[in-house]
Formats: sequence, structure tokens, C-alpha cells
Amino acid sequence: MRVLRDYAERLTEATEELALLITRESGKPLWESRTEVRAMAAKVEISIEAQAQRCADFEKGGARTRFHPLGVVAVLGPFNFPGHLPNGHIVPALLAGNAVIFKPSEQTPLTGAFLAELLRSAGLPEGVLQVVHGGGELGRALAGQTALDGLFFTGSSKVGLELHRSLAGRPQTLLALEMGGNNPLVVDAEALSDIEAGVRLVCQSAFVTAGQRCTCARRLLLPRGEAGGRFLDALAAAIPGIRTGDPEAEPQPFVGTLISAAAAERVRAFADRLTQAGGRALVPMEASEASAAQLSPGLIDVDGLVGQETEECFGPLLQVLRFDHWEEAVERCNATAYGLAAGLLSEDEERYRWFRNEAYAGIVNWNCPLTGASSSAPFGGFGLSGNHRPGAYLAADYCAHPVASLERKALAAPEEMPGFPLSGKEGGG
Repeated sequence: MRVLRDYAERLTEATEELALLITRESGKPLWESRTEVRAMAAKVEISIEAQAQRCADFEKGGARTRFHPLGVVAVLGPFNFPGHLPNGHIVPALLAGNAVIFKPSEQTPLTGAFLAELLRSAGLPEGVLQVVHGGGELGRALAGQTALDGLFFTGSSKVGLELHRSLAGRPQTLLALEMGGNNPLVVDAEALSDIEAGVRLVCQSAFVTAGQRCTCARRLLLPRGEAGGRFLDALAAAIPGIRTGDPEAEPQPFVGTLISAAAAERVRAFADRLTQAGGRALVPMEASEASAAQLSPGLIDVDGLVGQETEECFGPLLQVLRFDHWEEAVERCNATAYGLAAGLLSEDEERYRWFRNEAYAGIVNWNCPLTGASSSAPFGGFGLSGNHRPGAYLAADYCAHPVASLERKALAAPEEMPGFPLSGKEGGG
């Protein structure tokens, strides 16, 4: 704990240096990178608390339960939160007593190396955390190590499924997957007193981090009719005012760049497919002349198209669908293979309680950004979003395994049982 608390202090001291590194590697604005570093530092005390609550030794019913480390675990990090998300695996893993092999995303290698160096400078023993750099081939090679005791992955569903298949028949290797989401955000336009606040929440949910958070809103569901139309008009008018630009510029933009020009091209191609299939661009995405990796936020009406609910688009594109009644709204929310996040904007609390119970998602938010998540709560989903191994506060659960013991300080003969006499005389000669 001492080492990790020292590490948290060093993270705080290095906030500006690390935030600039995250910005230059990932393309997110500096203001956002600073919040990421602060979350990394805060994660230490939260993880200590979680381990004490989830993995403390306990005695009940005459049995003693203790928690042991898994052994050697691998952490495969993502590019969108190159510090915070792997940090959320590494800190709980170290607290539990594991050794860690960390492969940062090949697109953000320097952030991963910086994180590891801070841990070493805080006094982490040599060899307890090892950093390896490389792309997909290295990740597959790590997953193929049969001596590995745990594999913790954050990234795309495509890669996550590949890892899941590669570990088939290896129950000795614990696999924790945190993958993507095709997340719905429902607006109860008839029960909103502040349209502007609702519009801001939608924009934050869909376009923060250039739409590259796994919890970003991908699908906006609005009621048919006048109220839904007014909300959509207000949203379409607001989106062009979102500042995009150089992530280091002053004043700061809300949207920086995507991770690469190739990623931006994939998002544009996705939007083109929707329009070619009959979708209507309400706010077209615009490419930037300054950077091939930069796109302005886009809004596209895909109501009536078939199949768009099944695919995730990892970028600043929000798709609009409509519903006639609330049962239909939830059906459309759940018409996806993903199950990460869902949200409702409504001032009707009873409707929210109903929605919370019906939505197929591990995170269900009410009148908050869909991207809002607490490190003091579980984080994860199911379907193509995860394998029932939620992280954040529950990361402690997959970093250790319980060992149950019946214990006595002295030998004692068992109670006499039928057919098993204590005297030893039955049947003797």
C-alpha cells in the first residue's frame, strides 16, 4: 500500500507532464487528459477500499476464507484512456499480490511506459511490473502463454472475442473483458422542463473524447410528435457550435482528434453507408483541413433503416431513431448484441425506475451523461460488451481467488457415523 500511495502522489505531481503526453498520443484535449490523470491518482485509495471490502479474510459457519493472488496476469490496454483504464487493472492486481505484464496500446506506448516508470520510482520491486510493447501479434502471443493466470483486456469486441476463443479450454486463466457498446440514450421529450440542459447532456454523451469512449451514446431515441421534433431541432442547431480543433489549443476545444487518420476514415465510411442506405444527415460530419484525424460531430436520422442497431461506430456520430410508445423504446434500446450503457433523460421518476429494470445494460444512467461512471461502482456490461467481469470497484474480484478452510489447532476424532465405528472393533477378529 505504501508504494501505491507514493505512486498516487507522484501521479498528482506529474499531472501536467502526463496529461500533455496523453494528449499528444491520443488526441484528446488537455482539459480531458488532466481529468484522466486525476482519476488515476484517485483510483489508488478507491482500490484499497475495494480490496478491504471485497477480499478481506472472513470467518463464518466454522470456515475461514482467505484470498490469494492469481499469480501472473497480463493487462492489455486501450488507446482512448491509455492511463486510466490499464491503471484500473494494474493497481488492484498489485494490491492483490500479483505480478503484472502490461502491454499498452501500440498507439499510446509512451503513456504506458510513463505509468510504469512512476510505479518503479515509487518503490515497486524490479520485475513485479513488466512493460512490453507491440501490436496485435504481441497481444495474441501473450494470450497464448498457458502459464498465464489472468488476462485483463479493454478494447474492441472484435479483439475481445478473438481472445475469448484463444483461451477456450484453459479454465486456469481468468479472462476479464471490457469491450465496446452500441449505447442508447432515450429522451422523454414530453417530460423535460429544460431542453437546453437535455441537449447539452446529449452532446456530452455522444461527442466527448471525439466519440471514442465505449460508453458514448451511439443511438438517440426520441418520441414521435411535436415534443420530440422540438428537441431534435434544438440538438441539430447546437451541434455545429461544438468547438473542435487542436487538442493543445487555447481556448480549449471540446473535441480534439481521433486516434488516427485511419480511424477517422472508418467513421466517415460508416456514415456514408448509412446515408447510402437511406439515412438523412441532419448535421454532416466535416473533415478538418488541419488534421486528417479530426472530424466534427455528426447527427444522422436512421429511423426506418434495418440493421443499424447491431453495429458500433467508434467516433463522433450520433444516430437518431424514434418510437411511438415506451415499450417500443425499450425494445429498440435492447435491439443490439451489446449491453454496456443505456440512459434516460426524463423528469418522470417512475418511468426511470421502469426503464432501469428493462434496459439491457450494465450501466443505466438517469439525467446524467451516458459516459458518466464512478470508480466507486462496478463498470462493465454483457453480450458483446463484456463477460460478466465488471471492473472499477469490482476489479478486486477478478484479481484474487478465495481459499476456504476448515481449521482446528489440535486433532480431534470425527463423530461416529453409521458403518464407521470409532472403536475399530466392528468386524475385527
